[in-house]
Amino acid sequence: MGMTTMTKKMRGRYREAALGPIPDDWGVSNLEKVTDCLDHLRVPLNESQRSKRRGDIPYCGANGVLDYIDDYVVDDDIILIAEDGGYFDEYRTRPIAYRMRGKCWVNNHAHILKAKRGTDQEFLFYSLVHKNLLPFIASGTRAKLNKFEMYRVQIAIPRNEEEQAAIGDVLADMDGLISALDGLIAKKHEIKTATMQEVLTGKKRLTGWASKPGYKQTEVGMIPRDWDLAALGSLVDQTRNIRYGIVQPGTYDANGRYMIRGQDYSEVNGWARPDELFRVRPQIEERYRKARVRAGDLIMTIVGYCGHVEVVPDWLDGANITQTTARIAIDPAKAVSTYCKYALQGSMGKSQVALYLKGAAQPGLNIRDVEVFRVALPPTRTEQEAIAAVLSGMDAEIAALEARRRKTVTLKEGVMQQLLTGKIRLV
Repeated sequence: MGMTTMTKKMRGRYREAALGPIPDDWGVSNLEKVTDCLDHLRVPLNESQRSKRRGDIPYCGANGVLDYIDDYVVDDDIILIAEDGGYFDEYRTRPIAYRMRGKCWVNNHAHILKAKRGTDQEFLFYSLVHKNLLPFIASGTRAKLNKFEMYRVQIAIPRNEEEQAAIGDVLADMDGLISALDGLIAKKHEIKTATMQEVLTGKKRLTGWASKPGYKQTEVGMIPRDWDLAALGSLVDQTRNIRYGIVQPGTYDANGRYMIRGQDYSEVNGWARPDELFRVRPQIEERYRKARVRAGDLIMTIVGYCGHVEVVPDWLDGANITQTTARIAIDPAKAVSTYCKYALQGSMGKSQVALYLKGAAQPGLNIRDVEVFRVALPPTRTEQEAIAAVLSGMDAEIAALEARRRKTVTLKEGVMQQLLTGKIRLV
């Protein structure tokens, strides 16, 4: 049964159970009654053993697939739940449950579960994904979900296996959609990366821009003969030099000025929401007023995950920055800011970040180093704008897909809550 066939049926009576209200024709079972634990199939491998057995068969642990090797101990449809490991210790969050279908090798940090006859495997999996297992984790020197505690976990379950299967199918369809979106997003990223490599190095010129024949060798690689190579410091507004911002922001002030941190413009998650940004007190911010940004400026992370560049959006015009971020105020008379963003994000920009990076435990870039980064520039502003428009269009397409994925994940969480408590019936 697919997602499109799901209909809402509120029928029959509900009763109060230990897990909350459930339909009268559902039961409550602990895992010992509905699952077989196949932990006898677990075989740990050390690092040296794994390195000698490279292959294409998943080697699984507490947090998912750890490696790929050339042999297997399980060839089945199984559910894996973290037993112990750094996952519990670091995050103290819901233990991870995931599926493996077919051949795999499992170490001794994950329980192996298989639904017993009368219980649908798909339904069991989503019940465990939805279940909060934290109360069953034994504390101590190392947090652990032992077999005895796991067996005590209870789930609400339809007595009709057909209804179990229908619930599992709907949620599997939604996961399939999420997986398809993941694949499409990854493909779009690959296309964008390949396009950046071509258009930001002049290997491919956009239609309408003639070029002088041939290329020239520069310190950052080959570029077309009619392109220039400019130091980043020479492209900025000379009244607003490249610099970092506030060193000690003090306490949060709800009425203060926005302060942009490296975490606020993550490459993975994009821009933070306004309510997630720090606000700094006027008495502190005023001392760093020369570090304020304007809409259209570039900012770059210079501590930790260094070299990520973004354009300051309109809603952050006038914000300040921290010492982990550099402001790069491109002079529009010298270059197109968005083009420079992509040039710094591209292979030439990344190679320079790697060249100048200092420190190991806490990597960082000096402002003086950022000033000498080289940018390969097409000869006209219109060509820079055209290249930036192509890449911005790709970013917009990826952002739309990522927004669709987030919406689907949220929808799935809501549907899971309704289906696994019997508030929506399918059969």
